[in-house]
Amino acid sequence: MDMLRGEQIAEAALTDWRKLAQGLHARYLVPDFAAAARLVTAIGEACDAAGHHPRVRIGDGHVDLELVTTDAVYRDEDDGSELVVEWVTQQDVDLAREIERLAAEQGLHADPAAVSEVELGLDVVASGIVAPVWAALLTGDPGAQGRGTPGDEIRDATVRVPNLWFGDLDEGGTPAQRVHVEVYVAPEVAQARVDAAVAAGGTVVDDSQSPGLTVVADQEGNRGVVVADTSAARLG
Repeated sequence: MDMLRGEQIAEAALTDWRKLAQGLHARYLVPDFAAAARLVTAIGEACDAAGHHPRVRIGDGHVDLELVTTDAVYRDEDDGSELVVEWVTQQDVDLAREIERLAAEQGLHADPAAVSEVELGLDVVASGIVAPVWAALLTGDPGAQGRGTPGDEIRDATVRVPNLWFGDLDEGGTPAQRVHVEVYVAPEVAQARVDAAVAAGGTVVDDSQSPGLTVVADQEGNRGVVVADTSAARLG
């Protein structure tokens, strides 16, 4: 299925879900484990019928879900070329809407502001050379290199570890920091997350792309990035 652009996801007007990195994320609050199991069971039945399934994590008082299509098709608007990527498609939006309905039937509420995802970045000269090392180190799976992405990014099929992307570094260059942390959050809490980091002693280094992307440094100059997909934010 074709991947959806940010504005298409926004037009779906999903209430409980937020677009973070490649997928749609939701957190449902549950009073106990039994309630979590009931929700997951209902979701499982709907997903089996649809032939598409979310990633599920049950925690203390919540159920976290991610919907993403692992073989979405990206079509270049200029030359018409196609790439297979991991991204949101219409089947994810349709299933997200069904899960919203199931959760409402069980009297459960979402906490969309609580969703987050972390990715790691590494600045390198030649990603194609070093990526196999990182695929082996992080996942033990050579197929993790380039999974669902046109580049060499490392993505674990079982989502045990954060994605690792590679930034370009000029040969012989001496970067101030080669490893980066990106924290994806819901758009409505992006500024609050930045403010909390500043209140804790951090400094805003670059907010030229805020609220979509804000670079924050700690007291020793180490940088992290707060990212919010504002293109997919609900309209109105």
